[in-house]
Amino acid sequence: MPLPNTATQPSVLEEIESFGSNPGNLRLYYYLPKPAEPSLVLHVPLVVVLHGCGQTAAGYDHGAGWSTLADRYGFALLLPEQQRSNNPNGCFNWFQPEDTQRGQGEVASIHQMIETMIREKGIDRQRVFVTGLSAGGAMTSAMLACYPEVFAAGAMVAGLPYGAAGNVQQALQSMFQCPSHSPRQWGDMVRAAAPEHLGPWPRISVWHGSDDRTVVPANAREIVKQWTSLHGLRVNPTEEDEVEGHLRQVWRNGAGDAVIESYTIANMAHGTPLATGDADSECGNAGPFLLEAGISSSFHIAGFFGLTAEPARNVSRPKRASGFAQIREAIVPQRTARPITAPSLPDVSGSQRRASSPRGYPVDIGAVITDALQAAGLMKK
Repeated sequence: MPLPNTATQPSVLEEIESFGSNPGNLRLYYYLPKPAEPSLVLHVPLVVVLHGCGQTAAGYDHGAGWSTLADRYGFALLLPEQQRSNNPNGCFNWFQPEDTQRGQGEVASIHQMIETMIREKGIDRQRVFVTGLSAGGAMTSAMLACYPEVFAAGAMVAGLPYGAAGNVQQALQSMFQCPSHSPRQWGDMVRAAAPEHLGPWPRISVWHGSDDRTVVPANAREIVKQWTSLHGLRVNPTEEDEVEGHLRQVWRNGAGDAVIESYTIANMAHGTPLATGDADSECGNAGPFLLEAGISSSFHIAGFFGLTAEPARNVSRPKRASGFAQIREAIVPQRTARPITAPSLPDVSGSQRRASSPRGYPVDIGAVITDALQAAGLMKK
C-alpha cells in the first residue's frame, strides 16, 4: 500500500521546537480550539494523538479528523511526530526497550511534551488522554504503562499490548501470531513499568479490524486481558452491544463505570475506522490506513474520554451538511446493551475474519510479510 502523501494536505498545527531534553528526538505539534474569547481557553482537556508508520502528525490529523472534533467540542491536541533519523519508515519505536521505559527515549519525550502543554497552554492536568494507530497504538500502550498517573484514559487503534516485543523478532511474532499470556502476566508487565503507581489506572478503549493482516486482531484480546488484570476485572465482558453495525464489548467496575471497551470493526483491514462527513458523529478524510467503515473511531473515542457530552460553547461550529448527510446527522446510533455470561471472548481472529484472498487467487505470502514489516517500521522500503 502506498504511503500517504501529506505534502499537499492542509495543516492547522503549530510547532514548539524546545520542550525539554527530548531524549527520543521527536517533534512537537499541537492544536488549540479557536474560541470566541481567548480568555476562555483555560483548563481545557488534552488529547495526545500518535500517528502510524509512514504518516506525519498533520497527515494523521487530516485523515482521522481530530482537529475537527477539537473545534466542535473545545479540547486541545498534542501530536508528537517521529523523525526519519530515528526510524526510516517514520514509526514510533514501540519495540525498542530504550524508547519504552519510564524516563527514557521516546516515551520520555512525549511526557515532556505533555508537561510543556500543561505549563504553557492552560491544559487541565486531570483530563489528559492518549490515542494512536498501529505503531502509534503500541506506543499508546507504552505511554499508559510508563506514565499511568498522567492519563485519565487511552485508546489503541490496531495496536499491541505493552511488553509484546523487546526486539525485531518479537515484534514480528506479536504482529503475526500474537502469543497469548495470562491476564496476570500481561498486567505485571505494566505494573513493572511504573512500580510506584498503585492506581487508579486509566480507562481504555480498544479498536481493531476483523480483517487486519498487519497486526492480527488477537492483539486486541491480549490488550483487554492486560487491562482487566490492572482493573481487577474478569476477562469476560460485562455486556456487549452493536454500535453502527459493529460489535462493542464493555467491562464495568463495581461502581458500574465502563473502564474498558473493545470494538471489532467487521471486514476492516489495518487502519483507523472512519465515518467521513459533516455530521456531529462524522469527521476525517479517507486514505491509506484511514478507512471508511461507517463508524468514526475518533468521535467515539472522544466520547469515551468524556469530551463530546455537548458542543463547546466557546468555539465556532462548522456548517451542517444538507441533504442526505443532514438526515444521517439526525439519526442517533442505537445501543442496546445485552449482559452476557459467555465463557470466553469471541475469537475475532478466526470465525469473524473474511477469507484472506478471493477464491482461486493464492495469497503472495512474501508480499504480505514485506508490507507488514514496512508498515511496522521493521524494514526499509
